[in-house]
Amino acid sequence: MSQWNQIQQLETKFLEQIDQIYDDKFPMEVRHLLAQWIENQDWESAYNNEPMATILLQNLLIKLDEHLDRVSQEKNLLLVHNLKRIRKMLQGKYHNNPVHVAVVVSNCLREERRILASANMPVQGPLEKSLQNNLDSERQRKVEHKASTIKNSTQMTEQDVKYLEDLQEEFDFRYKTMHSIEQNEKNSAAMKQEMLMLQEILNTLDYRRKEVLGKMAQIIKEVEAFVNNMLMEELLDWKRRQQIACIGGPLHSGLDQLQNCFTLLAESLFQIKRQLEKLDELLVKLTYDGDPIALQRPHLLERVNFLLYSLFQSSFIVERQPCMPTHPQRPLVLKTLIQFTVKLRLLIKLPELNYQIRVKATIDKNASTISNRRFVLCGTHVKAMNMDESENGSLSVEFRHLQPKEMKACAGNKGNEGPQMVTEELHSITFETQVCLYGLTIDLETGSLPVVMISNVSQLPNAWASIIWYNLSTNESQNLAFFNNPPSVGLSQVLEVLSWQFSSYIGRGLNSDQLGMLAEKLTGQQVIYTEHHISWSKFCKEHLPGKSFTFWAWLEAILELIKKHILPLWIDGCIMGFVSKEKERSLLKDKMPGTFLLRFSESNLGGITFTWVSQSENGEVDFHSVEPYNKGRLTALPFADILRDYKVITEDNVPENPLKYLYPDIPKDTAFGRHYSSQPSEVPRPTEGGTTGYVPSVFIPVSKILNDSTDPPSPSDLLPMSPSVYAVLREHLSPTVMETAMSSPYSTD
Repeated sequence: MSQWNQIQQLETKFLEQIDQIYDDKFPMEVRHLLAQWIENQDWESAYNNEPMATILLQNLLIKLDEHLDRVSQEKNLLLVHNLKRIRKMLQGKYHNNPVHVAVVVSNCLREERRILASANMPVQGPLEKSLQNNLDSERQRKVEHKASTIKNSTQMTEQDVKYLEDLQEEFDFRYKTMHSIEQNEKNSAAMKQEMLMLQEILNTLDYRRKEVLGKMAQIIKEVEAFVNNMLMEELLDWKRRQQIACIGGPLHSGLDQLQNCFTLLAESLFQIKRQLEKLDELLVKLTYDGDPIALQRPHLLERVNFLLYSLFQSSFIVERQPCMPTHPQRPLVLKTLIQFTVKLRLLIKLPELNYQIRVKATIDKNASTISNRRFVLCGTHVKAMNMDESENGSLSVEFRHLQPKEMKACAGNKGNEGPQMVTEELHSITFETQVCLYGLTIDLETGSLPVVMISNVSQLPNAWASIIWYNLSTNESQNLAFFNNPPSVGLSQVLEVLSWQFSSYIGRGLNSDQLGMLAEKLTGQQVIYTEHHISWSKFCKEHLPGKSFTFWAWLEAILELIKKHILPLWIDGCIMGFVSKEKERSLLKDKMPGTFLLRFSESNLGGITFTWVSQSENGEVDFHSVEPYNKGRLTALPFADILRDYKVITEDNVPENPLKYLYPDIPKDTAFGRHYSSQPSEVPRPTEGGTTGYVPSVFIPVSKILNDSTDPPSPSDLLPMSPSVYAVLREHLSPTVMETAMSSPYSTD
């Protein structure tokens, strides 16, 4: 079943998450119409291959044209109109940057896999549960309702000010009329009556002025309480969700709702500010002893201006954290002289600000003496915010061509460029701008989450571990000294984030049994998750007992192995993967002979092995494990084909395939059939090989079971390999990989 078909069968809450993935960058209509074709393309390989990305974009447009031709014949006017619009938009947006469409589509497919994984594994960990609590829809409704209520109250005071203005005009007219009357008429009864009326109007004016100012003061008080409590809490929750999403956690949303609240409050405060200015005009025309406008207006205006300053400063956020397009699943890790993207947003959406705010990006602006390394940003580092480039019309700006470059050290030193860069050093990218609106000038500044700088892709795994640990351990946005004393983290949270690495990076998370094995690997014992904590050193610095690598290096190598060589098998759930040798034997011992399972090597980086159970003549159960397959051997032959064609030679030299059932009892061809790259290999007769009479060669994995498993195999134990096959392998594989592939197939792993 295609990925898109699986998605359409999800529950509503997951479909809502899918809806958040698609926008004008890549409309859902295209995903639906070209579902199978899109899933069959290698979008990720096009990240660094512009010709390939160009071909993919051209083929995408051709496919859309084919659909256009079909629906045109059906005379479906609406669909034809939408498809034409979408095609024009895609061509215009990506014609000059085809690599970007590969990044966008790949990200969409990856997010789909993550949501599918979440739906298939509904058990939530402590982090996700806390995030879910923060996403309480009832609370969000209350926040939006409160912002709307404040806006309505401000509109009502607008009417009050208008009434006050009309009343004062009436007073002015009557007062001037009275003064124009002849002196001999001023003592008449009518004049005395008019004097009483003027006094009554003045009393009403005084009352109304106090009433309007009281209402304004109440609105300002409500805004203060709302901003300091509910709104800031929502914003901090969103920022925490963004942190967690950066390290593979659930999709974060709610920014549009926050923008609506921020905008309503800003509009309300500006409206109050204009109302206070109107009162000042009324004050100039008429004042008196104890005038409430003269007494209260300056203080109210000061509070309004302060709230506007605070609101604007809080609304300037990093909507999308710094990320290299070549590594979309590893945000906040930046490589020197490689472009990265970052997106800023002002949550106060006012038309007057469109193209009026210019944002400047700098790096290490507020750096202390924590690190002697300094960087500068190359490329376009000043851009204007606008509402045109954003898919939802928000006021935002996206920097797409920034490059970090390390400054050379003083005193003739060469600086720190090179593989020795410390991947625990944190740096920050700062963004500055200024808002000038309605007589206010407000300086704004915000910063990205801490980033790790690398100069070689070999540093990326450890740099990513630093990003994981920081964002898992703290909700601080700018603690650049964090790794001077990194805190321990609860084991249950660490395991949850590790599962996210698998679901976000390769589309399928880890179940409780797999996480249990990782817990034992981290702690060296069976533990109660809620009572154990893991240190940063244990996670990424200390070698595993008896090994030459750390826990994180071991896990990262497995992620890369799955991603590049066995991804379909992992997504289908064919690989148990994380299971100890002891657990493996307890699972297989009572199973039918030929039952096997797949697990990752514990002694080799990036290796996978399979173990099967057999029964000897005396009824004893035997277990057999092959030497782990690594990326070199899996490049030569797909793993599913290895499992299909694998043979062992017993003492009577009869080759047979011992692999019959994938644990617990799934026939091998049922489990792996759709992943075979070709039909089972058959060796034809020489006459079928053509006029030369040669027998076509095939590459079949073969092992020989020895009487004494400790004896090394001799050359006679291995089947001969045809010269042509050997030549092809030697051309594509390094001597080291060739030696590994041809060495003993058995291991104690």
